[in-house]
Amino acid sequence: MRRNIILSGLLAVGAGFGCSGRVESGGFDGEVGLQLYSLREDFKKDVAGSLEKVKAYGFKEVELAGTYDKTPEEFKKMLDGVGLIPVAAHFPYNKLRDDIESVAKEAKALGLKYVGCAWAGHKPPLDEKQTLEIAGVFNRAGEALAKHGLRFFYHNHGFEFQPHGDGTLFDLLMKETKPEFVAYEMDILWVQFPGQDPVKLLEKYGSRWELMHLKDLAKGVETGALTGKTDTKNDVALGSGQVDYRAVLKAAKKVGVKHYFIEDESPSVHEQIPQSLKFLKSIKLD
Repeated sequence: MRRNIILSGLLAVGAGFGCSGRVESGGFDGEVGLQLYSLREDFKKDVAGSLEKVKAYGFKEVELAGTYDKTPEEFKKMLDGVGLIPVAAHFPYNKLRDDIESVAKEAKALGLKYVGCAWAGHKPPLDEKQTLEIAGVFNRAGEALAKHGLRFFYHNHGFEFQPHGDGTLFDLLMKETKPEFVAYEMDILWVQFPGQDPVKLLEKYGSRWELMHLKDLAKGVETGALTGKTDTKNDVALGSGQVDYRAVLKAAKKVGVKHYFIEDESPSVHEQIPQSLKFLKSIKLD
């Protein structure tokens, strides 16, 4: 009974945004999905019920972060059962480096378009030697995955912005990875937190940004740290933090970002997702 009450409330929230998960407002017209890591605590307890919650919010597309002790085939069946489309997933760096064919097999079983990495294997702090090694792994993974009809991407996490020459190690990573094999997913919080400008970075690398994590950093949080770590309580509802989302989404649209995913790592995720969706529906880009 309690689950039915909760889902009824969520359906009422989701209905305001359309069952397609598409947000259309003054200039922003994008399919907004959910990174399932947002509901990681829910998935630990109830996989089927958590997928129902995702659907109830109004999402159609999702990005995966594991299959919660289900086989890829079992999890894909569960996604299909609630009408959720798995677009992308994150895989461990070591597996992408050492066993790319098993990654490809799992991605195909899940019906993915994109295979990504969200944390490069490195010993902090990142340096030039490690960056070049990581670039090599990404190029090889991307080329291997392309043979299976899959697109590889890297998701920035903040530690890549160590100064290097006239730029940063992130610039070096971009330079050394091949555009035909390696795309990028911009995590907005992990650009803002290390003190970078999301708009300038979107403009600088244009079409290499194919995916985006929509996240906001709480006002008053000091920026500039290159740790790739901050308290999850600093992850706030979109539009309530430091990020100028009007400028970011305008730039993202201009460079052709293809898929947007809300990722909310906060302990208030269930309160914040509806707020974030409401903000996206109301934002004016023109």
